Amino acid sequence: MNMLHLPPFTAPTRHTDAASALAQVRAIYQQGIDHLREGLQAYVRDDAGTDRHRVRAHYPLVRFHAQSNLTTESATDAIISGRLSYGFVAGAGRYETTLTRPDLYGDYLLRQFELLLHNHGGELEIATSSQPIPIHFSFAEHDHVEGNLPPERRARMRDVFDLPDLGVMDDGIANGSHEPAPGEPQPLSLFTAPRIDYSLQRLRHYTGTAPEWFQHFVLFTNYQFYIDEFIRLGHAEMARPDSDYIAFVEPGNLVTRRIGLPAEAIDAWGQEPPRLPQMPAYHLLRSDRSGITMVNIGVGPSNAKTITDHIAVLRPHAWLMLGHCAGLRNSQQLGDYVLAHAYVREDHVLDEELPLWVPIPALAEVQQALEAAVADVTGVAGHQLKSFMRTGTVASTDNRNWELLPTRNVPTTPQRRLSQSRAVALDMESATIAANGFRFRVPYGTLLCVSDKPLHGEIKLPGMANHFYRERVDQHLRIGIRAVELLRKQGIEQLHSRKLRSFAEVAFQ
Repeated sequence: MNMLHLPPFTAPTRHTDAASALAQVRAIYQQGIDHLREGLQAYVRDDAGTDRHRVRAHYPLVRFHAQSNLTTESATDAIISGRLSYGFVAGAGRYETTLTRPDLYGDYLLRQFELLLHNHGGELEIATSSQPIPIHFSFAEHDHVEGNLPPERRARMRDVFDLPDLGVMDDGIANGSHEPAPGEPQPLSLFTAPRIDYSLQRLRHYTGTAPEWFQHFVLFTNYQFYIDEFIRLGHAEMARPDSDYIAFVEPGNLVTRRIGLPAEAIDAWGQEPPRLPQMPAYHLLRSDRSGITMVNIGVGPSNAKTITDHIAVLRPHAWLMLGHCAGLRNSQQLGDYVLAHAYVREDHVLDEELPLWVPIPALAEVQQALEAAVADVTGVAGHQLKSFMRTGTVASTDNRNWELLPTRNVPTTPQRRLSQSRAVALDMESATIAANGFRFRVPYGTLLCVSDKPLHGEIKLPGMANHFYRERVDQHLRIGIRAVELLRKQGIEQLHSRKLRSFAEVAFQ
């Protein structure tokens, strides 16, 4: 059996100051990562004795012992009045979570620590957990170590290093199915450190960009036309010296800085990919990360679930779906907008995690921002908006050819279900994105554009479709961007609704 080779022991520390607690998290994490990287470099060099040691480091953790009550009157008032939906625990007890990537999550962790200390008093304990850091999650952004190893040494890595363990990455906490064993601590966060690291790796794979570029507001689309327009707008912003945005990042981590700003060292790593990734992401950066990320998720609920499963670990402030849909009402016209205020889920990809009997509510803050954005961009307000924007139920299906399903001698049909649900539009992604937003406590919204009306014989034809796309995409995208600006302006405390929080909720946003 290999001898265990660990970094030097770090004793637990207690903190009444959030900044000092974060500094200790950084120190423990960096010590562990340095230890793993040194061990891996020795293994790649095939130094003598490297196969006789098991190289291991552990994630840092934060532990909090809560008393039965909140300690400040202002905190109690904020929670009772609904102004605070996170930053506190449900009751007395011991709460813990493992932590990772303080370089990426530093501002986020600092805010969570500050809220816990403000709302409850007491101390935060920072220690080294018992959860090993998988070697793959210790790689630097541009490390590709395994490619330098012969097959036999790659196969022996599991004898020397810890590999990712899917058994500690499930979403039981987010799903509400996690039940701590007797004596086990309650969770502080929806995601454990290994689950976060796993998703950060997946984001690189699926979007072709590093997690560091992702912004707090995310737009999803199911058409490349929107991405083409976002790229055009992104480069136009970079040509404006007075733009609020500081950089535009494309797949391959290609960085364009705003005119007048110097290049940074990280920019040199950018390289145009030989082909676009499965769900390419584009990032319009602000210095406080409150900019806009846009992702082309392609077609289908599986992609929609996959990408939101992973973006959720970045704890965005909101994500919005902008795409095309089938209009289901004869009164609708091609190019009309649909603002979703309810969802019918026939996508099936979340049935195990989020039962169909769970309602997916509309969030007033997001709905109001989207409606106001439509009015701002189109110049039409009030009752006149109803002439081209309908608010109603959006259905999402996993069957792109639902129109071809049998309609005779069957117990039910899509048409009947759509009519019974009062749906006004149908697509393949919106309900999935909204449901995963509900599941992961990420504010969500949907504004779609009617591109065909299959129930009424109006289907997309090539020439008509191309004209329609050119005419509507620019306006639709500007509406989405305007909605983000309005949400940003109103403040995130109002945005994170208590509608998304369960009975015994974790403290971290």
